[in-house]
Amino acid sequence: MVDILKEVLKDLPKDADIEDACFEGANIVLYTKSKDFFLRENGIIREIVDKIKKRIELRPSPSICLKEEDAEAAIRKIIPEEAGELNVIFDPQRSIVIIESEKPGLAIGKSGEVLREVKRNTLWVPIVRRIPTIKSNIIEKIRTVLYENNDYRKKFLDKVGHRIYDGWIREKKNEWVRISILGAGRQVGRSCFLLQTPESRVLLDAGIDVAAQEEKDAFPQLDAPEFDINELDAIIVSHSHTDHIGFVPYLYKMGYRGPCYMTQPARDIGSLLCLDYISVAAKDNKKSIYSSTDIKEMVKHSITLNYEEVTDITPDIRVTFYNAGHVLGSCLVHLHVGNGLHNLLYTGDLNYENSNLLAAAITRFPRLETLMIEATHAARDDNPPTRRDSELELIKVIKETMARKGKVLMPVLGVGRSQEIMVILEKSIRSGELEEIPIYVQGIVWDITAIHTTYPDFFYAPIRKLIFHKDQNPFLHPCFKRIASQKEMKQVLDSGPCVILATSGMMTAGSSVEYWKELCEDEKNSLVFTCYQGPGSLGRRILNGEKEIQLPAEDKTYKMNMQLHALAGFSGHSSRQQLLNFMKRLDPKPKKVIVMHGEPSNCLELASTIHKLFRVETLSPKNLDVVRIN
Repeated sequence: MVDILKEVLKDLPKDADIEDACFEGANIVLYTKSKDFFLRENGIIREIVDKIKKRIELRPSPSICLKEEDAEAAIRKIIPEEAGELNVIFDPQRSIVIIESEKPGLAIGKSGEVLREVKRNTLWVPIVRRIPTIKSNIIEKIRTVLYENNDYRKKFLDKVGHRIYDGWIREKKNEWVRISILGAGRQVGRSCFLLQTPESRVLLDAGIDVAAQEEKDAFPQLDAPEFDINELDAIIVSHSHTDHIGFVPYLYKMGYRGPCYMTQPARDIGSLLCLDYISVAAKDNKKSIYSSTDIKEMVKHSITLNYEEVTDITPDIRVTFYNAGHVLGSCLVHLHVGNGLHNLLYTGDLNYENSNLLAAAITRFPRLETLMIEATHAARDDNPPTRRDSELELIKVIKETMARKGKVLMPVLGVGRSQEIMVILEKSIRSGELEEIPIYVQGIVWDITAIHTTYPDFFYAPIRKLIFHKDQNPFLHPCFKRIASQKEMKQVLDSGPCVILATSGMMTAGSSVEYWKELCEDEKNSLVFTCYQGPGSLGRRILNGEKEIQLPAEDKTYKMNMQLHALAGFSGHSSRQQLLNFMKRLDPKPKKVIVMHGEPSNCLELASTIHKLFRVETLSPKNLDVVRIN
């Protein structure tokens, strides 16, 4: 593309007094020293946007912004007291002020009149956000990393923009587009796919299989000849689970310094889970493959996108995220390659059903030729009960366990499943269906729940409305009690009947295993599984019926006497029928379907069924296979 910044500047009047024109990723940012042009540009920017079809933002030069101390005083005076508590955070390099408020609508004002007054009086660009109802330490740490590296971030984002707009750097020898399967080929775990186009090299997810028996099977297979970290243009993360994001910090440890695209919830929760991965390794006397410094590098190089926000990421790839319904901030990744050359949809993990937290995955897209779809629960005999039936069964199990004076241990995925269970239990207590009992929420589950309250806009509408009202917010119910230390864990074990939500969901490590070791031999207690149990995990061994279990590096044999219940209806993954319904309602219909992220039989069965029902080409590639998709 011809120098796009010169094209933009050419159409601006002389009195615009533009001090700097730069990129923030695919966006163009103009900094003006003219107060009048900043406040009254009379639609000139909109005209340029319509002409070049790129997003442009006009900001004041930092030199004309009101001093931070004076600006904060003015903001607190302008915003009405009814807006509640305020946090005012300045991003001076970008001339942006973030205003966190208990009631954002009042801080914005009718038709944005309050923000316009802030802008007029301070010459800062105001952005309003809701104050999280539960304080999140990880979000504060991420914010600190971003603000401490403001100068670096500005240069980094400008560099990304130049990669997008400065033209091709590779010789255009071929028109092919292909996918290399580096993980999750006929397996669940370590999702990782390399997308190669004539110009670009993009990684879709980079995860770790936490249930792998051998270390070599835990990580993506980057020894593929076509993978070169020095040629990698971008990483796209579909969602925050460790088997999709857990390997990304290692890529930064190995020297990658390009962008990592994801939603804000995925960045925040993913960072927390990567830190937890380090913590679990330390507890197991293992050396983690990366450190917290590498996670900070991931955060520093992250570019967050909202759903349905279209952005270029390389000269020949444009990406759009859509709701996947799996966990908070999970996305279907739609990639538009070249000038109509090819359109690919990568589902990551998807749920085609309205859950207690999230709306079902989206099925309508502008264009679509190739679909990459998961097959976690695609077995022919995988016919789970409805969510409501599973809710009723869960309440029944809890009531029966309480009557026995026992404890209910629920190993949960820290993201999504645990928050849905909390909503179900709170709803049952509020309605009187379940008596108020203590529900203990182990450390990281509580931390992830705090992140959930920060991003209510990603929730399904009914739950979003509840979160907006403190007296109805299900996560603030007094039945939930945070457990953050070994001492508190012991107090829980010494206490009476209760419900315990603890990670990991597959019992590969963490507090769920520690609780199980103390509770498993007492038949008064119940163990309730609500998520997939990976091959080789302790959860799978228990599910397979083992009654005497010896754990690695332990001499003791544990007897599994507690009551076992597996409730399949809470899955964040689609069932076989839901996957087929998703395929049926896809608009437009793909010409090719690649099935991945499932045990071998599930992948092969789903590929065969899709081929027979929809008459499209299907593949179920193995790891290290390469698939040409155009």
